Amino acid sequence: MEKLLRGVVNFQKEDFESHKELFKELGKQQKPHTLFIGCSDSRIVPNLITKTLPGELFVVRNIANLVPPYRTSTDYAATTSAIEYAVIVLEVENIIVCGHSNCGGCACIHKEEAYFENVPNVKKWLELTDGIKEKVNAQIPKDDILSREWLTEQINIVEQIKRLFSYPFVVDKYKKGNLKIYGWYYIIETGEVYNYNSEKQIFELIK
Repeated sequence: MEKLLRGVVNFQKEDFESHKELFKELGKQQKPHTLFIGCSDSRIVPNLITKTLPGELFVVRNIANLVPPYRTSTDYAATTSAIEYAVIVLEVENIIVCGHSNCGGCACIHKEEAYFENVPNVKKWLELTDGIKEKVNAQIPKDDILSREWLTEQINIVEQIKRLFSYPFVVDKYKKGNLKIYGWYYIIETGEVYNYNSEKQIFELIK
């Protein structure tokens, strides 16, 4: 905790001071250009990866960067409401679904039932990945662990992009050309980011 407290003091002395005018403007309103849907993994830092300043990204993070199907209900809907707010109220121009290498949430897709005994909410959340396990099993042998990991993470990104099109306001703005949607795959150990090419159905290195 001491490290965090020192960090707050250093932020106020250094980072805040160097962007004082920016924070003054941000104190009045936000106008982010991009909704960034990423994983809660502690190794993923959206603003660091994209070299963006405060106020540019509206960030939603959850286990395995999942997008629930659109619905209106009386349930609490954190990710769904964040997408709704970003697209309708903030009028973002882009949505990025960003997955990553060595994703623990994606690894859980292949876990046995006993693994979830003490994490029932994680089990429920990962119901949103239904069908991904079967797609991986159909393409990669179970003994090829690394290839299965990568394929799971990449298929998951594509599936979440598809899920975004269950949101009527996303479809409307996308068709009008007012909203662009991207799928990114971030490799933690190399810093590389791959963008999904929907026409070729492959991830291509951003360079």
